[in-house]
Amino acid sequence: MGTSPLTITYFFIIQCLISSSLIPTTLSLDISLGGKGTGISIGIGIGIGGSSPPSRSKSYPQPKSYPQPSDFKSCFLYRSYLAIQEFKKTITCDPQGITNSWNGTDICGSYCGFYCEAPPGYTDMAVASVDFNGNALESKYFDGFVQNLTELALFHANSNNFSGNLPFLNSNLYFYELDLSNNKLSGSFPSNAIQPNLTFLDLRFNRYYGSVPSNVFDKLPYAIAIFLNNNMFNGYLPSNLGYSPVQYLSLANNLFTGPIPSSIGHAKNLLEVLFLNNHLSGCLPPEVGKLQKLTVFDAGFNYITGPIPYSYGCLQKIEQLNLAHNLLYGEVPEALCKLAFTGHLKNLSLSYNYLTSLGPSCWELIKKGSKKLDVSKNCIPWLPDQRSAEECWWFEKKPKTCPWSSYTPCWGASSEQFDSVSASEEKKAPVKGKAGMLGRKSGYRTYGALDVSPKPGN
Repeated sequence: MGTSPLTITYFFIIQCLISSSLIPTTLSLDISLGGKGTGISIGIGIGIGGSSPPSRSKSYPQPKSYPQPSDFKSCFLYRSYLAIQEFKKTITCDPQGITNSWNGTDICGSYCGFYCEAPPGYTDMAVASVDFNGNALESKYFDGFVQNLTELALFHANSNNFSGNLPFLNSNLYFYELDLSNNKLSGSFPSNAIQPNLTFLDLRFNRYYGSVPSNVFDKLPYAIAIFLNNNMFNGYLPSNLGYSPVQYLSLANNLFTGPIPSSIGHAKNLLEVLFLNNHLSGCLPPEVGKLQKLTVFDAGFNYITGPIPYSYGCLQKIEQLNLAHNLLYGEVPEALCKLAFTGHLKNLSLSYNYLTSLGPSCWELIKKGSKKLDVSKNCIPWLPDQRSAEECWWFEKKPKTCPWSSYTPCWGASSEQFDSVSASEEKKAPVKGKAGMLGRKSGYRTYGALDVSPKPGN
């Protein structure tokens, strides 16, 4: 007797149910066929040993459904949800378990590290800020994540274990703060970091190397702070360094060579700058004396030579001036020491050079036992704790290439040209010890950037 096509169809249905796991238990099948296929009865028993079917039907789990665009308060948030879920798959270490909160549709309310605002000109909410500071997340593929958050304005990821490429940010119209400090990023300077609206760029404590491109200083028209310290950048500093509007600049603890560019005299907004602990050489640029707002200038632990320019006596707002551990020689200008009496100078570090004489105000500071001036380990006669006669004689015989300059841009200038320092600035603590060991306790943003800690100055 042949088999009915209908019977074959039922067999395929049962086989599909079994293979798709929609019926997870053992099936016993009882099919009786009437003559010539005219009578068909099918019984399906569910249970062990093909027992009779249970009295009540059992409910089975439905296929998992994913959030749809209509589940979110805006299309912006739905797109962000997709980007976050893809990024979540790349996280290989999450010791604080913050990614456990990255579920559901309430991105603005329950996702750790994500903050929302309406973009300019819109009323719908979007992810505007990401703050992963100190979370120790590990991922090699975070670049695709950031660039897909197209309404993002701030991305802070200090102290994580991100590696790979810097995010491609050209699609982020509102982006203005990038902090990727203290990660495992490497390679040459990331050109993607040069974004036209950027105000804050922090790449310190990574493994970047090579030269710093000139467009860091002329293609960031709104830059306030640039922190590149504690990498392996090398080569000459860009000659256009002084044409940046930056207020806080840290280039410390790298491998830069050559002189400090004379264009620094054009950096009218500059408040604090760190060149310390590099391999800089050449002469001290007298143009520094033009910087009427400057409060911190640190070029210690380099190979800079020449006399201290008289123009540095024009730095009416200077509080921290560190030129220690260099190859300076000649006289400490009287006008410079006078700033400890007439200006705001708290610390003048000139130790471990080859200076040979002091102005009267400098001697007065020494007689008073003031800690504002440190001229130890120089070649100044009649002062204790100086270099040996042999060291001073050896240096004296070396050829000198830096010209002596009496250039003083502030002579004849009205005192009204120099703004008064605010009370909050006056309370900053004096900076002590080796420059490379300074940190947030000093009260200065650039020295704070020498610490491995979230965003300095907060």
